[in-house]
Amino acid sequence: MSLFPRPLRFWTALLLLGYWCALEAAPAAAGLAPSQTVGAAAYSRAEDLAAVERALENRVVAQKLRDYGVSPAEVKVRLAALSEPDLHTLATASRGLPSGGDAVGALIGVLIVVLLVIIILKLLNKEIIIK
Repeated sequence: MSLFPRPLRFWTALLLLGYWCALEAAPAAAGLAPSQTVGAAAYSRAEDLAAVERALENRVVAQKLRDYGVSPAEVKVRLAALSEPDLHTLATASRGLPSGGDAVGALIGVLIVVLLVIIILKLLNKEIIIK
């Protein structure tokens, strides 16, 4: 004698098959939601211009522009002539530039990890031998 009779197994299998087909027919959709509204109200020309000018003050960027033969006066004229969407695109890209920091933060992080490994090994009564 079976725990599940044959008709119950048939209807359970049919129900599960229908459920799985419904899941396959309607897949889930996911995405990131913006933290601020996107549109003309989300940015202003003055803020974008300030962000681009801050990026242009970077020594590396200024040197590259001089290498290409572009003077600072030409840069200011071209920035003033940019349209709103182009200026916003440039400002968004320039916000991702590195801030010019050195590798001290990375060095401190590596030292902290090394110290943590040494402490954990000492707590586990393991011997650390450096030759």
